Amino acid sequence: MADIHNYTLNFGPQHPAAHGVLRLVLEMDGETIQKADPHVGLLHRGTEKLAESKPFNQSIGYMDRLDYVSMMCNEHGYVLAIEKLLGIEAPLRAQYIRVMFDEITRILNHLMWLGAHGLDIGAMTMFLYCFREREDLMDCYEAVSGTRMHATYYRPGGVYRDLPRQMPKHQYSKYRSNKEIDKLNETREGSVLDFIEAFTDRFPGCVDEYETLLTDNRIWKQRTVNIGVVTPERALALGFTGPMLRGSGVEWDLRKKQPYETYADLDFDIPVGVNGDCYDRYLVRVEELRQSNRIIRQCVEWLRENPGPVMTDDTKVAAPSRTDMKDDMESMIHHFKLFTEGYCVPAGEAYAAVEHPKGEFGVYLVSDGANKPFRLKVRAPGFVHMSAMNEMVQGHMLADVVAVIGTMDIVFGEVDR
Repeated sequence: MADIHNYTLNFGPQHPAAHGVLRLVLEMDGETIQKADPHVGLLHRGTEKLAESKPFNQSIGYMDRLDYVSMMCNEHGYVLAIEKLLGIEAPLRAQYIRVMFDEITRILNHLMWLGAHGLDIGAMTMFLYCFREREDLMDCYEAVSGTRMHATYYRPGGVYRDLPRQMPKHQYSKYRSNKEIDKLNETREGSVLDFIEAFTDRFPGCVDEYETLLTDNRIWKQRTVNIGVVTPERALALGFTGPMLRGSGVEWDLRKKQPYETYADLDFDIPVGVNGDCYDRYLVRVEELRQSNRIIRQCVEWLRENPGPVMTDDTKVAAPSRTDMKDDMESMIHHFKLFTEGYCVPAGEAYAAVEHPKGEFGVYLVSDGANKPFRLKVRAPGFVHMSAMNEMVQGHMLADVVAVIGTMDIVFGEVDR
C-alpha cells in the first residue's frame, strides 16, 4: 500500500507556542501545511458584555485585562473614548504622563514578545535578558498605581495621581547580601522620574545586547527570513496595523498620522520593514524599543520642568482630594457616589484609537445618557492578525507555525473578548 502522508494535526491549545488558549487545526501534507484553521474562544473573557452592566469608571480595570502585557495602552483607548463623549480634556501634565507610560508599556510589551518569541524558536537566553529590564519597568507601574500589572492608573480627565517623589526601595533580607541590595537601590534614591531617567540611560545598551544575540545569528535568520511573508497590499487588505503592517513596508503609525495627547510635540521616527517577513517584523519591533526610549526621555525632561495638575477640575468626573474627603461630609458623599454610581455620560457615540504596541487598539462606545455604556466594542489588533494565520503559514513547514504565531505577538485576552 502507498504511504498516505495527509494528516489533520491538532496544534494546541496546550502547546507552549500557542500560548495556552489557541487551538490550531492543521491539515498537513507530510511536513508541509496546506491549511490552518484557528479556533478562538477558549478564553471567554466577555469584557464587552460585562462593561454594559457597570458604570463607565468601573470598567477601566477590565481594559487592563484585555491584553495583559499592554495594560495602560488599553486603558488609554477606553478613557479617550469616554473623554470624547464627556467633552473634556486631561491637563497637559497628565497627557505627558500618559504618553510616557504608553511608551513604557510599549517597551514592556516588546520585551515580553522578544523573550517569548525567542523561547518559542529556541533562544533560551533572550527570555532571561528581557525579563531583567521588564522588572524595572514593572516597578514603575507599581510606584504610580500600587500594582505591578493591572494598574487602573488612567482616569477620564487625567491620571489617578501625580508621579511619586520617592521610588520604592529593595528591603534588606537574608536572601541577598547588603552589598547587593545597596547596588540594586543605587538608582532608587530619588523620585520615580529619576529612576525612569536612569533606565533610559542604560536601556539602549541592553537593546544592543539583544541584537548581539539575535540580529546576525544564523540560526535566528534561518528560522525567520522569508517566513510568513505578507506584501504591503495584502497587509492593508487584511487590516493589519502596528508592527505587522510596518514590517511589510507601510509607514502607518497613529502617533504620527492621527496624533493624540502630546505625540505631535515629540521627536521620534517610525521604523519600517522591507520584505514583510518574520525577520523584518523583528527588526521593526527592536527599533521601536529604541524610539520608545527616546520618547520617554523627552517626557521625563518636560515633566521635570513643568509641574501642574494631573486631573481635570470638573468635579462631576474627578474625585475630591483625600483631605477634603476626611474633613467635609459633602465631599465624602460625593466620593462615595462617584465610585458606586459613576456619572451619566451624554447620549451619543465615539470611537477613540491609540497606537497600541500590537497595532491599532480602538474603542467604540455608545451611550444612551445613562451611567453605563449602552454598547462597547473593542477593535483589537490581535484578532485581525489571527485571521491571517491560514494565509501566512500555507506552504510552510510545521516548525514555521511557531515562528508565525510568535511574530504576530498575540495575547488572547483581546481576541476572545
